[in-house]
Amino acid sequence: MADTWYQVDNVAKLFLASIGRRDPRVFRISCTLTETVDPDVLAAALQRTAGDLPNFQVTLHRGLFWHYLEASDKCPRPEPENRRPCAAIYGRDIKNELLYRVSYYRERINVEMFHALSDGNGGLLFLKALVHNYLALRHPQELAAVPRAEGASAADMAEDSYQQFYARRKAAFAPADPAARRPVSRLHGRRLPLDQTQFFEGHLSAKAVLAKARALGVTLTSYLAAAQMLAAWQEAPALDRGRAVAVGLPVNLRNYFPSDTARNFFNTIRIAHVFTGGETLDTLAPELDAQLKAELSPERIMARMDGFQRFERLPGVRPVPLPVKNTVVGLCNWFEARKVTLTLSNMGRITVPPALAPYIRGFAAYCSSNGLFTTVCSYGDDLVLGSVSALRSPNILRNFYRSLADSGLEVTLYASEVDSE
Repeated sequence: MADTWYQVDNVAKLFLASIGRRDPRVFRISCTLTETVDPDVLAAALQRTAGDLPNFQVTLHRGLFWHYLEASDKCPRPEPENRRPCAAIYGRDIKNELLYRVSYYRERINVEMFHALSDGNGGLLFLKALVHNYLALRHPQELAAVPRAEGASAADMAEDSYQQFYARRKAAFAPADPAARRPVSRLHGRRLPLDQTQFFEGHLSAKAVLAKARALGVTLTSYLAAAQMLAAWQEAPALDRGRAVAVGLPVNLRNYFPSDTARNFFNTIRIAHVFTGGETLDTLAPELDAQLKAELSPERIMARMDGFQRFERLPGVRPVPLPVKNTVVGLCNWFEARKVTLTLSNMGRITVPPALAPYIRGFAAYCSSNGLFTTVCSYGDDLVLGSVSALRSPNILRNFYRSLADSGLEVTLYASEVDSE
């Protein structure tokens, strides 16, 4: 790494100011192989991956004015999966440690990262490199000569792309559609005890879901967002029926800027609808798709990115002590979080070199949450929806998957156990 330390990026500051026991701001990306994981081989592969991707070998520290990341020579080691998914990686009692962990269970390899280090794109980059190195060591005769995808330089991966592409464009904070500016229906109901969250993993045919979406002339993201919003509205109390149901959608900014950063580089947009009671998936999905396309225009995406970056550059912000900044940023994040009912993040289609494909069964992803957060990814024909819910009642997800099944889609669903006391 060219520098021994650097300041955290713009979005990382939001995560650092809003860490909670239920939501420690950690995401998980997993790869399931076709064979049981060998711990010794995985340990060797992790050492090789750490050397290949030095930008992830950092620890987090508090400065007087901002947090910063510092290069570390700590030795990462994989461990058997022995804690709940997305458990805390950084916090008051966890300091001076690497900001990711690698675990394994039977055929599965998990990479979990503190969101201040990277986003899902960077986490997937690390996991794919780790799996490639593992399989090359595990099957040297067949895979040792398989080249890894050409990677960016360490400097490019360590780039703060929010700073790099800031251009003082006019801010576009307000959503284009009036519905997204209405008061928002929040998730109601008791939360799980002991700061728990429950994990749900749904598997569907990617081809079948895409066919449903294309029949309506919408994207897969719009189709799934419409189905989840309908499911949430069905559980909304009567007093909330006049409020908008809004879904937050993280957007990968690398699709808009020439960036190879492995740090955070995304933004979140909102689409919403005020229900009248007569909506169906067939009528709602096209409306949401039109909203989504308007919000994804390059002009709005770029201006929105600059709007958040502009706050950091306000006169007088830099010399404010970190505790004060964290309080203000935390409050701003709290108000922003109240503008969405649920969140849906589509990581897209995951690919691997053809030689590795016979050894890989699939991928899945989760992100910790205080509410309801669903992460979507696909590998081959396996479309996986990883939902994290803080609610005692699973009714929203029950409604969601029931509607998909009623439309003729075949659904396989798994759920983690929770302590109900």
